[in-house]
Amino acid sequence: MSEHHFEEQIDEIARVLKTARRALFLTGAGISAESGLPTYRGIGGLYNEMTVDEGLPIEEVLSGSMFARSPEITWKYIAEIESACRGAGANDAHRAIAALESVLEVCVITQNVDGFHKAAGSSNVIELHGNLGDLCCTKCGSTRHVENYADLSIPPVCGNCAGLVRPSVVLFGEMLPSDATRHYEIELTKGFDVYFAVGTTAGFPYIYEPVAQASRAGMTTVEINPDKTPLSEVVSYRLNHGARVSLEAIVTQVLESKQRH
Repeated sequence: MSEHHFEEQIDEIARVLKTARRALFLTGAGISAESGLPTYRGIGGLYNEMTVDEGLPIEEVLSGSMFARSPEITWKYIAEIESACRGAGANDAHRAIAALESVLEVCVITQNVDGFHKAAGSSNVIELHGNLGDLCCTKCGSTRHVENYADLSIPPVCGNCAGLVRPSVVLFGEMLPSDATRHYEIELTKGFDVYFAVGTTAGFPYIYEPVAQASRAGMTTVEINPDKTPLSEVVSYRLNHGARVSLEAIVTQVLESKQRH
């Protein structure tokens, strides 16, 4: 995409947003790449395509069934992932989405487990795959939030009942959290004027279908991703620049226009 064409698309997307009432952002690991997080493939930027020390595929190690029988193995690699992400934070792409809330309703549906959208100030965030910082006891159900795992024993145990604690993230073979999916369905029934897919491979039907259906219905749909995905041939606009550059350009135009009026 030439810079001239990129700027034209930015102008057109911003023009639509200036009159929009509601916007949906579906985000994946790519939006957090500029925070220094690796763009792990698959669910929520949780893991890389690798074989672990135990000689098992990472999909098996990070599965609900492995956690049930050998939680110490699953926790070993969850803790490694958290350690690799430690010290990173929300970037300007997250903050650009949050800034839009000053002029229209914004809903963020994220596959990421890093919590960066909430940290950036977005108020309506649905974390479909959970949050690494949220811990839950598998015995008594007590919950708490931690900023990092530095002071945790691995695997951690509950201070109330000594039960096994797990992070509130979706492991392989597990269902999406019912509260999150119900919230997602409610938001979709309200409808949106603009649909964004940002930094996601769109490999899951619950990410691909809302955007594809909106596009078929004639709604404005935008993909922001340097790599092609199943949505690339479906959306109204495809920006193959990074999330930060694209979102900052769009949101700056929208906010400046609102301020002038």
